[in-house]
Amino acid sequence: MGFFLFIFVCIYLLIEFIQRLDNVIEEGAPVSSFFAYLLYKTPFITVNMLPIAVMLSVIVLFCLMKKHNELTAMKACGLSIFDLSKPALLISILIAGASFLFSELLVPFATAKSNEIWNVQIKKRDQTRLYGRNDIWYKGSNSIYWIRLFDSEKGKMEDVSLYFFDESFGLVKRIDALRGVWAGDHWEFRQGIIQTRNAEGGYDLEKFEELDLPLPEGPEAFAKTMKEPEEMSYWELKHFAEKVQLEGYDATPHLVAMNIKLAFPVINFIMALIGIPIALRVKRGGTAVAISLGIGVCFLYLLLLGLARSLGLSGTLPPVISAWLANVVFFFLGSYVMMHVET
Repeated sequence: MGFFLFIFVCIYLLIEFIQRLDNVIEEGAPVSSFFAYLLYKTPFITVNMLPIAVMLSVIVLFCLMKKHNELTAMKACGLSIFDLSKPALLISILIAGASFLFSELLVPFATAKSNEIWNVQIKKRDQTRLYGRNDIWYKGSNSIYWIRLFDSEKGKMEDVSLYFFDESFGLVKRIDALRGVWAGDHWEFRQGIIQTRNAEGGYDLEKFEELDLPLPEGPEAFAKTMKEPEEMSYWELKHFAEKVQLEGYDATPHLVAMNIKLAFPVINFIMALIGIPIALRVKRGGTAVAISLGIGVCFLYLLLLGLARSLGLSGTLPPVISAWLANVVFFFLGSYVMMHVET
């Protein structure tokens, strides 16, 4: 397993190196930063390559035992296929647990560090900016802000809409401005419109050229970089999803990612469960054919996982089902093939 894991991690790193090298050269970034990026990326790659390494190691193990007639000798002593498989399955369960702990303790930190190196040291981006997120929604205390474009370095925002609510979530004021500038202790909004609810329940309209507004949020509130799911542990994702739900937003993407955090390590056990009957059922071609079948099964699993994840993100499937669907399908597939393998 260690041999296969090393090979697949090296292949992944080599592909990553080739794909990213042109960006490093264009930006004139130091080579040391690039290798540090690859180093911190390795834990994430290791967790993702572990299931296929488990499957192929199980296939090779049982193919070699079959080739040297060790399985025949053990079965002659009264051992069943299940008895022969128990050690591999038990070890795969331990590997699944270790993979989850590894994903919780090391992968989030290492992935966040690799992304920081790539964005700041290689791409020369300001790490306080929300790159790729021009449309910012922010929920404050009895208020919601929409900012089309925000520059944290200059403390400026463009095309701003501010909504203020009462205790029953009724809109009491709306401010639309062409731009806003941070003045040190308050925001200065320019060229906009204020709509204020009157006693009759309608809204009074007022234009302004400049408006000083002491909002409780400064530039730092809008400059917090969103973490990627792989940069958060299961519990961080859980707390974040709960916070998003409490604020009234759709937390489906975070719930899907949270459940995948639990479901993915279990595939180490399922790959071992499927790998054993693959090795035992292949009659022609030996180990090479069995390994090819194993890689094909891993590809099908990733295909089903990606499809289920997309259905979960779209809301077609509940997050729990979208995350566990591939595991359930392949578990029953592995159990069925295992029960019908020749004894």
